[in-house]
Amino acid sequence: MENILRSTRVTLEMIKWEHSIFALPFALTGAMLAAGGWPPLQVLGWIIVCMVSARSAAMAFNRLVDAKLDAANPRTSMRALAKGELTITFVIAFTLISACLFLVASAMLNRLTLVLSPIALAVILSYSYMKRITRWSHLVLGLALGIAPSAAWIAVRGTYDWRMLLMTAIVLLWVGAFDVLYACQDFEHDRKVGLNSIPAAFGLEGAFWIAQGMHGTMFVLLFVLVHAFGLGWIAFAGMCLVGALLAYEHAIVSPRDLKRMNAAFFTLNGIISVVFFVFVATDILVRR
Repeated sequence: MENILRSTRVTLEMIKWEHSIFALPFALTGAMLAAGGWPPLQVLGWIIVCMVSARSAAMAFNRLVDAKLDAANPRTSMRALAKGELTITFVIAFTLISACLFLVASAMLNRLTLVLSPIALAVILSYSYMKRITRWSHLVLGLALGIAPSAAWIAVRGTYDWRMLLMTAIVLLWVGAFDVLYACQDFEHDRKVGLNSIPAAFGLEGAFWIAQGMHGTMFVLLFVLVHAFGLGWIAFAGMCLVGALLAYEHAIVSPRDLKRMNAAFFTLNGIISVVFFVFVATDILVRR
């Protein structure tokens, strides 16, 4: 039992489960847009279980698939599985348990979430292979997180609304862009071993331009979203603040200075997702 608890703790550290905060606020926003306020507590609880379990399954699976690649990369060679601190068998079991929990939680919501849950699981697991196939793998990661708000809408209503495609596109571009920036740290290694990424394909300067274009498009879509859902000035102000945070993110890193990449990637993006949710949720609740 002690070994199981220790391995579980190490696994949770390895997959950075606390970084669920990146996508969770967007899923909660989708749920609140669907409900016109707070959804029923039971529904909200199962949505959170779905989010955390799906991400845990995807991250653990990614570490499994990339174990040899991580061991060969100086930046990632200290990850637990690459170092041998965890067994492959345990991480496989953790992945399967997380995936099963996701399917059970989906079934507890409604029939449509259950029917679509295997497709969602396939999307979020497929990212782990994309860097071997296409330089645009960052967009697949964006899609994996981008389906969260749409899934939350379905969880609340049991139907779909085309306007949620805006939310999916916003999250896809947001995540895809900051993953492009994060991959800049590995562009020399990726070129050396033949892995695909935008930095490896276009160089650091090109990658930064592409990331800026993606974030710029996302910024425009934020205001399209506000209009589409008839949100008010509070949500509008929140979108302006998100834009300012994105601009600051791009200001603190550059192709010539990647030292503050972790601050841009982890801290700022966590703040951005929370700011987005707080302002939209407040607008919805005030306007009820």
